[in-house]
Formats: sequence, C-alpha cells, structure tokens
Amino acid sequence: MAEWVWRDVDGARVRGSEAGRAIAGPDAAFLVAVAEELGRIRRMALLLAGDPASADDLVGEAVARTLPRWRSGEVDDCGAYLRRAVVNLASHRWRRLAVGRRRDHAALHWLGDSTDAAEVVVERDRTLRAVMRLPVRRRAIVILRFYEDLPLAQIAAALGVSDGTVKSQLSRALDQLRGDLDGEEAT
Repeated sequence: MAEWVWRDVDGARVRGSEAGRAIAGPDAAFLVAVAEELGRIRRMALLLAGDPASADDLVGEAVARTLPRWRSGEVDDCGAYLRRAVVNLASHRWRRLAVGRRRDHAALHWLGDSTDAAEVVVERDRTLRAVMRLPVRRRAIVILRFYEDLPLAQIAAALGVSDGTVKSQLSRALDQLRGDLDGEEAT
C-alpha cells in the first residue's frame, strides 16, 4: 500500500503526524487527524468500491466534505466522520448505478428488438403525432425536457412558472402520451 505524503508550502515532504507541525493554522489538527486515519479509510474504501481509482475518489471526496464541517466545529471524531462519509458516498454511488441499470433495462425493453429502419421511422412518426396532440404548455415542457435536455429549474425559468408546475405538467403530459401511444397500439 502506498504511503500518503503531503508537501508543505516550501516543497518539503511531510508524513503522518508531521503534517500538523509543518502546516500552521486551523487546519493543522485536521491534517494530523486525517493522516492518522487515512490508511484505514482507504482500505475500507477499496473494499467498498472494488478498485483503487474509485476508492481514491471516495476518500478524496470524503476528506473534501469533512474539512468544512471540521472548520465549523461539527466534527468531534474525524476518523468516525470520514468512515461514515465514505460509506454514504459508496452507497449513493451504488444507488445511482442501480437506478441507471434499471432505467437502461426499461428503455431497452420499451425499444424492443427492432432493427428494421422502417419500423423505427413509423414509431418516431407515431410518437411525434402523439406529442403534437398535447396542449401547448405540456408540449413545450416535454420538448424542453427531453429534446433540449434542460433541467426542471431551467424549464420553469424559461416558461415563467414554478418548478412544481413543470413537474405536474410533465407528469400529466407523460401520462397522456402513454395513453395515446398505448391506444394507437391497440388499434
């Protein structure tokens, strides 16, 4: 395992508890606390993430998120706080990956196995006709969200409405599109 080394302002190498003596100021105690825990935190992150690059990302982000809390006096035990931060970051990463996989799978199921270009053109035309049947505001929201790929806040600002209005109109538009597209399939 690689040893963690910092360089102080003069470029001298600083290791472990020497970090607190090399850097004066309010962050010296934080560096000492982090240096004492870093090896254990990195091993834990490696076990959670599965690869060294992801583990280093987790540890780096955990340290970056812990420093402001340390400065404000919210952190009593730096090691425990860092461990919790690494676990939380890893679980958020797993959740994000799982949701992405479910969405990818759902999208692939919806697309089907069609490789025929004519079928793709027919499906695109059918979807476009269904979008054109939406009321103007709903149509604008669907186009801004899915064609322009804008976040909800930017759509709300562009249309001069609240975020809640965008969410509710988008939900209603998608329900209407599902109904229209399912209805066309049945005929």
